[in-house]
Amino acid sequence: MAGHIQDRWFKAVPNSDGKPVKVKSDRHGTGLRYRARYIGPDGTEKSKSFRDKELRLAKQWLANIEADMSRGQYIDPRTARTTFRQYAERWVKTHTGEINSREAAERRLRLHAYPHIGSRPLGSFKPEHIRDWIAALEDTVPAESHRRIIVGTVSAALSAAVEDGLLSKNPCRARTVKIPKPGKPRVEPWASAQVFGVRSALPRRYQAAVDAGAGCGLRQGEIFGLAVEELDYEGGWLTVGHQLKRIRGKYVFALPKGGKVRNVPLPRSVGNALRDHSKEVAPVEVTLPWRTPDGPPVTKQLIFSGPEGNHVRVSNFNDHHWKPALAASGIIPARVAGERYASAPEHGMHALRHFYASVLLDAGENIRALSSYLGHADPGFTLRTYTHLMPSSEGRTRKAVDSLYLASNPQDHGPGTAQAA
Repeated sequence: MAGHIQDRWFKAVPNSDGKPVKVKSDRHGTGLRYRARYIGPDGTEKSKSFRDKELRLAKQWLANIEADMSRGQYIDPRTARTTFRQYAERWVKTHTGEINSREAAERRLRLHAYPHIGSRPLGSFKPEHIRDWIAALEDTVPAESHRRIIVGTVSAALSAAVEDGLLSKNPCRARTVKIPKPGKPRVEPWASAQVFGVRSALPRRYQAAVDAGAGCGLRQGEIFGLAVEELDYEGGWLTVGHQLKRIRGKYVFALPKGGKVRNVPLPRSVGNALRDHSKEVAPVEVTLPWRTPDGPPVTKQLIFSGPEGNHVRVSNFNDHHWKPALAASGIIPARVAGERYASAPEHGMHALRHFYASVLLDAGENIRALSSYLGHADPGFTLRTYTHLMPSSEGRTRKAVDSLYLASNPQDHGPGTAQAA
């Protein structure tokens, strides 16, 4: 056994022959009777007290402690009393990755986890507690995809607690815990008429931003962070070396999402649009911190700027320019007087990336190249997102034969028949 059990109600004293005999102690009949004691791996004594008639439970507890030590699954009872919030707050501060990711994780925990499971000691977690919490989330977070992200953040914190020796296993991974499904809607790319409709409805100083998104697949932060030195008009390449980000209400320059610098083919038409834009609206020199609000200053000569001559303020652009352009193009409803435009997350500037992907796939570009141009870490993610946009084999066959006929000398019945087929 890992330790021994002390009976506080009795003590051993020597009798007249010098042999120890049990006699009642001063605390006989009061308080918890048994104290199970053992030496932990750190060399300090640990203990737990039990009531009268619970000697069997005390022995069983010590036996479990011994078994956990032998299996390498021992958890110090004192550290197990750490609450989920106490541990998760420390975990978030040391969370690796971009600062935006840390802030998003902290916000999800603060708003959706701490009120329900924040005060629960780590050592007391059972799958039922996670099931109850996930069920309660449905009342406050309608989107299943959002609930999945929240649960994933909690699970990551609990997995870290397991690795740090504060928890024996992650209750989020129990078979009876049903993680919310991704529920990601299938991408429906815009038609070219919608892209050019939005472009024409934007103020002239922002129209070429649509070309950078729809013609090169850039994200919004990459578009508004695009610098003069990243454009190789003659070579036909665009380098995505950084982006414009907002962190805690302040703008910074940072690496693109995932820290992936990439080169994207710059079509002549897009290059001409950006060059014409720079002649009409001169690039501006902007100095911002690098990566974090207190980071070192970095200066970039930005292609796109706001009316005040500084960098574009994304929230202002979305509310006062992008959504009005969507409404003018019939993509979202017109704004009711005195109210904000309707929420349309599927019609943000990210829709331009989806359009770009659909154009490349329709032209026969392969998934690995598209993934590289979009800056995805995993071509499998690109395939899962856009597989339904890939031309079918029969569609490719028709297109190949049609192209062959149209490239040949026209006959009275040839190309016309092929077009009609």
